[in-house]
Amino acid sequence: MVNYMKKTLQKISILILTIILISTIWPMRAEAGFEIPGTCQVQINSGAASTVKTLDYSYDYNTYLSLRDVAMLLNGTDKSFSLEITGNAISMNLGNAYTPVGVENISWEDSENPDISLRRNEFKVNEKKVFYYTMIMKLPSGDYDCFMMAADLAMILDMNITVSGSGGLQINTKEPFDISPVALEQAGYFCGVNSVLVGDAVTGEVYYRYQSDLAYPIASTSKLMTCLLTMDAISEGQIALEGQVTISDAVQLLSDSGDGVIPLEAGQQISVQELLLGALLPSSNECALCLAEAIAGSEEAFVEMMNQKAQELGLSQTTFFNSNGLPFYTEDFIPSKRQNTMSADDMFRLVSYLLKVYPQVTDITSLENAALESIDFEVRNTNPLLYNMPEVTGLKTGTTNKAGACLVTSLKADDGIREHDLVVIVLGSEDSIERGRVSGLLARYALNTFYTGVEKTESDETQTYGEIPVHAEAAAEQIIRTARRR
Repeated sequence: MVNYMKKTLQKISILILTIILISTIWPMRAEAGFEIPGTCQVQINSGAASTVKTLDYSYDYNTYLSLRDVAMLLNGTDKSFSLEITGNAISMNLGNAYTPVGVENISWEDSENPDISLRRNEFKVNEKKVFYYTMIMKLPSGDYDCFMMAADLAMILDMNITVSGSGGLQINTKEPFDISPVALEQAGYFCGVNSVLVGDAVTGEVYYRYQSDLAYPIASTSKLMTCLLTMDAISEGQIALEGQVTISDAVQLLSDSGDGVIPLEAGQQISVQELLLGALLPSSNECALCLAEAIAGSEEAFVEMMNQKAQELGLSQTTFFNSNGLPFYTEDFIPSKRQNTMSADDMFRLVSYLLKVYPQVTDITSLENAALESIDFEVRNTNPLLYNMPEVTGLKTGTTNKAGACLVTSLKADDGIREHDLVVIVLGSEDSIERGRVSGLLARYALNTFYTGVEKTESDETQTYGEIPVHAEAAAEQIIRTARRR
């Protein structure tokens, strides 16, 4: 009875402490969130400054602007746009006049503060569907407004937005969009990011790097090495692209767990092609494991191959523990949790090699969705930039609690002589929203730098990737023949 009372008192004490902590933290979280009415002064070209409602006006390039306010200011300029907003979708038609609803460029009262959240909403820009993280809210008038990050709006309209000395924003409609990663770094934009690198995989030039020589957890971007070894096995004739693989008990166990992505059952047959689609598009952990078992007989043997390949490529800041990037628990007397790690420099070298030897991989990673006919299942690409930028061809997302949100992006560019693969690597973002923000801005920077010849932050001498295997040409010509579905 005494023990029972002690346990009851302990539970009550824990409950009271929890309530106290929540009540203490809650106001801090509310204060750090998005507030209305925030405002800033926005000047269009050399005209007079106007008040624009904002959210999270904390540092450069991270201001969320009222689309209706900005549309009103841009009416009559060459960057004007019409606007239709519903509860979860936005339509912009560039070059059209904006029709005001009567609440534009007017500060709101505190009593009008709404409860809204940041989420990935569907956009239509000149009828083309894209996706951006925005906040949509219903106005007291019954109309909707949308708050969008200034840098995203600048990219859509291809205009330049800068921060004035007084803290306001200046919009120059006569200058094209331009972003400097150095300015982003100075503004604190990479405070929530572990590592960044932007470069040209063909020439080996590095346009910009931030903490790129340090090893960090890389989550599911590990699957790029799994993909490379799979392509090696295909090109060497060890396995066939359309060859069938039998699902093991271990694969089903992973599929049935909280880390499962695609429903796979032991004894099922699935093709190597479909396993690649599953591993690279929706980031299926079970598909990566299945490929590892098919190639090496066991994941343990496959991991040895991964680390051996890393050594061959000179990836000195790289360690693999599994094929998919999930946290790995050792079987030590006191188990410890480990994760695959790699530096952005090493990732750039790996991706450059992969794209050079097996350029067909982007035939997969550029797909928005695909059908796995063997199991009657459709998968969708997790890369957010793929839907917003036509130049994007891949490659891979990754997320774990320790690794944060990671994204390795490839973009196609052409200098008139040959095609180039530009690469943007972002490791350890705070969340998927920050990952998309930083990757999108750096992707645009990469394209601007490539095509305009803007002075690069730094550059390396042309990289070599080791001897290219002669059997590379034997790799699948159409790696997605039967599974393609756009």
